[in-house]
Amino acid sequence: MSAKIDWNSIRNLAQRVLEGDEPLELTEGTRALLLRTAQEVGISQPDAEDALRSVTTASTLLKEVVRRIDDGADRLDDARLAMYDLRDQGDLEGACKQMRDVLAVEVVPVYRKRAEGMLEEMTQLAEVAASGRVSASLPDRDQLAALERRIQQGHALELAEELCALLRRTAPTAGIIEAETEEALKSPGGAEALMRMILSRFREGKKRITRALFRMTSLRDAGNLDGARQQMRDVLAVEVVPLYREMAEEQLRGLDGPPPES
Repeated sequence: MSAKIDWNSIRNLAQRVLEGDEPLELTEGTRALLLRTAQEVGISQPDAEDALRSVTTASTLLKEVVRRIDDGADRLDDARLAMYDLRDQGDLEGACKQMRDVLAVEVVPVYRKRAEGMLEEMTQLAEVAASGRVSASLPDRDQLAALERRIQQGHALELAEELCALLRRTAPTAGIIEAETEEALKSPGGAEALMRMILSRFREGKKRITRALFRMTSLRDAGNLDGARQQMRDVLAVEVVPLYREMAEEQLRGLDGPPPES
């Protein structure tokens, strides 16, 4: 099976045949497309070859292939969103269950692989929350959030070398200077306060830029460019997280540039 999967061709065929009036013609190219895609969605080569013996069974195969692609995509997207919501609420076991439920029914290999990857990440985050030990393979801020929940459950923060390194990496991304970081790392209490500050700045900054972008877009579309610009200026007046400052600055540059061609 090819490492790169492109389902545009099978979708186009399904649209012409299943949604339109075009008859299915089992040309060499169509047979090859159906045979390859069937295997990509978990249908064995013998079963696919058997289905290609007639137009009727080939049409049924086409329907099943597209159903697996669409149902699997919807299932994985719904589970992914639920997983992240549960993760953000601190329910890592519930987050893991979302992907376990997908794997209990999913047959499309590429969707299974993605679900397995997300399950592995959530399982490792749960281990961070349970043990207090950070991992080199997980996103930094996700681990800080897991450690924050661990502290909220009454566990003490251990100032291990790996944790100090993680805090030193993430503090600048929240606009915290090195001297402030090093002072905080002199004690577990200071490290806890530093961790809360990092997470708080990102949470508040995300809310701020999201609201401002929504208002900016509405004002811009209404023709009020000055009002749209002011939304980004208001963000820059208070924002300290470099990522969100860069987003606001980029939007301002776009608003100050020439209008897009219609």
